[in-house]
Amino acid sequence: MTSLPTELVLLGWSVVLLVAQIMLQGHLATRERGLGWNAGPRDGDAKPLGLHAGRAQRCLANFQETYPAFVALALGLAVAGRTGGIGEWGAILWFAARIVYVPLYLAGVPYLRSLAWALSMLGLLLMLIRFL
Repeated sequence: MTSLPTELVLLGWSVVLLVAQIMLQGHLATRERGLGWNAGPRDGDAKPLGLHAGRAQRCLANFQETYPAFVALALGLAVAGRTGGIGEWGAILWFAARIVYVPLYLAGVPYLRSLAWALSMLGLLLMLIRFL
């Protein structure tokens, strides 16, 4: 049995990270808006999200902005047979930075949160360089 390249392993774990962020955001929003809101059709205007649920929503949206690029690059590297090297390190950096980003965002930590985002973008750039 051959092992998967790191980029594809992290692609699988990135789905876990996505689902965890969706569940966290949903939990915090439901805690604020109530179970009836969550179970209902959510028609009309919902009351604005509070501090933590709002941060979780924005954090999830930020993840979703860069996630398609990560998926495309991880798959592209694997299909092209260009896994490893700086692309592998880029994938590791993107994934680690995205994990660190979540608690920093939820806690409202300035600058370090921006640094985590910048490191995740650097990870994507390293993957792109390896792909091209």
